Amino acid sequence: MRYFLGVDAGGSKTYAVIADEQGGVIGVGQGGNGNHQKNREQAEANLHRAVTEALKASGLTQEQIEFAWFGLAGADRESDFRILRPMIRRLGLPRTDISCDTWIALRAGTEKSYGVVLICGSGVNCAGKNPQGETYQCGGFGYRFGDFGGGYDLSAEVFRSVMRADDGREKPTVLSERLTSLLGYSHVSELREDYLDDFRDLPPHIAELLFQAAEEGDEVAAGLLIKQGDELGLAASATIRQLGMETGTFDIVLAGSLLTKGDRSGIIREAIERIVKRMAPNCTLRVLTREPVIGSVVLAMENSGMQVNREMLDRLSLAAMPQTIKC
Repeated sequence: MRYFLGVDAGGSKTYAVIADEQGGVIGVGQGGNGNHQKNREQAEANLHRAVTEALKASGLTQEQIEFAWFGLAGADRESDFRILRPMIRRLGLPRTDISCDTWIALRAGTEKSYGVVLICGSGVNCAGKNPQGETYQCGGFGYRFGDFGGGYDLSAEVFRSVMRADDGREKPTVLSERLTSLLGYSHVSELREDYLDDFRDLPPHIAELLFQAAEEGDEVAAGLLIKQGDELGLAASATIRQLGMETGTFDIVLAGSLLTKGDRSGIIREAIERIVKRMAPNCTLRVLTREPVIGSVVLAMENSGMQVNREMLDRLSLAAMPQTIKC
């Protein structure tokens, strides 16, 4: 029997899953922050903790793992990999590979080995792989480098919209009352004065106010969500064009909390689809329903020569969720 390890490490949590070649999950481990860009020592400690827990639960040693795949937040550039490769080597696993966590979300969300993935959580990212194995990443480095959206940007947009509505530069919006209530102020002027006196970061969960307000017909909130969808659609279209996938049949996997949990009414999704269908009419949008760590396990299997189909994907998902891994 062969055994495979998959790891998904983000800024708040790290998951490790060990599965056998039949798709049976035999060990799970968890840790906190696994993003070296936030805290390198903490990330390494949490990776070690999650992998060690999974090995202990499975009863296996490092040497018994056929292949391990690490999907890591912050694994974007060669300078990142120069930090991460030694970190992963110190875990003592015989065969490993590393990718950005976008790639494991893609592989968890489609039965094909290629496609496009859009991430919209605290930030945004887009990446794609064509049938020939060529890859392209569009964005993922923040507003200054061309991105728009995710929890951090949208929270700032909510704040700005409330300020603009208060001084007459924007339409009135229910976001004004809801933002002041959420942040503990009685009215917008009090909020403005306090933030002018004591500048502070805006919590990304402010963005969650947009969804209910938009569902209730608030034009300002709906406009921001449509803009988010348009921007994600542009990123996907650029990726499709770069990879020559305009006439192909493939999936666009939608991942990240704002797309998988927040966008209940589909406002963002509809905007994405409107734009990408102009570029690639045969593509299909799919909301990610599996844990991304499943994608890491699948990539570990495929890099050992296994063929992974939908049945295997479903078996892995059922074995790993919801009893052993909790969001």
